[in-house]
Amino acid sequence: MGMHGRANRRRGEVEAEMDGERRILCLTLGALAELETAFAASDLTELAGRFSSGRMKAADMIRIIGAGLRGGGNLITDDEAAAMSVDGGILSCARIVGELLSAAFGADEGTSPANP
Repeated sequence: MGMHGRANRRRGEVEAEMDGERRILCLTLGALAELETAFAASDLTELAGRFSSGRMKAADMIRIIGAGLRGGGNLITDDEAAAMSVDGGILSCARIVGELLSAAFGADEGTSPANP
């Protein structure tokens, strides 16, 4: 159907298996603008600050994954993203969110010890 290449980390892309399909997620500028609005953040610094605590609601994770899916070219709503099955469950979802935020904000402040 679509072009299924591999994720390009230098472009901020993350690869994830969702609903049995390999998908590319990316927090593009448009996706970040969408998240600014969703989280009522005045700018990217405030948005990054909100996520830097590491504490996150499930609804926050859904918004980030949904925005990442759309940024990666998947025409999927947040509700559809919330209903998708991910191998590894919530831990895998948290890893996807962490990788997306790290790729978007360059957040390598030692918050994720297992970064190859």
